[in-house]
Amino acid sequence: MSLRSVLRAQTADCHAEVDKLFGIFDLSSKEQYRTFLRAHARVIPAAENALEEAGIVRLLPDWPERRRAQLLFADIGELGDRLPERLPPPALDGDAALWGAVYVLEGSKLGGALLAKSVPNRLPNSYLTPRGPKGAVRTFMDRLDASNIDDPAAAVRTARTLFDLFLKAGQLELEAVP
Repeated sequence: MSLRSVLRAQTADCHAEVDKLFGIFDLSSKEQYRTFLRAHARVIPAAENALEEAGIVRLLPDWPERRRAQLLFADIGELGDRLPERLPPPALDGDAALWGAVYVLEGSKLGGALLAKSVPNRLPNSYLTPRGPKGAVRTFMDRLDASNIDDPAAAVRTARTLFDLFLKAGQLELEAVP
């Protein structure tokens, strides 16, 4: 079974929880969209930095073009908001952990593309509609499938931890809304 299949099967429950939580945001509302972006800003920058520090570019040479934190920062700034406190990223020890983390971030990007349709043109949406290299999704999937990780359980643990961080971030931001 490919690592992608293992990750998909063993994180499906986490994915469903994250989708359910973030699905309650009305992205056509400036306030709710801002809250949605703030939740992501608690996770994305720290996770991307941790991946970079752990050497993800060795596994994904196009990593710099995949990063979205700057797009997220720009959208939040355009909405006149400040950045929230970041949550600490998961430990990224070994290639399996790197693949698990990137699996969640790349999935978030795909989900974002679907959610972008709900964001009105008057609101900034560069984070949800990143312009990456053509074929980047296929390249990622091919590399993930060819990764030959000895410890898929480590990839699953990291992916589940990152999904949990998204849940925590979403809950923190929702609790802060009056």
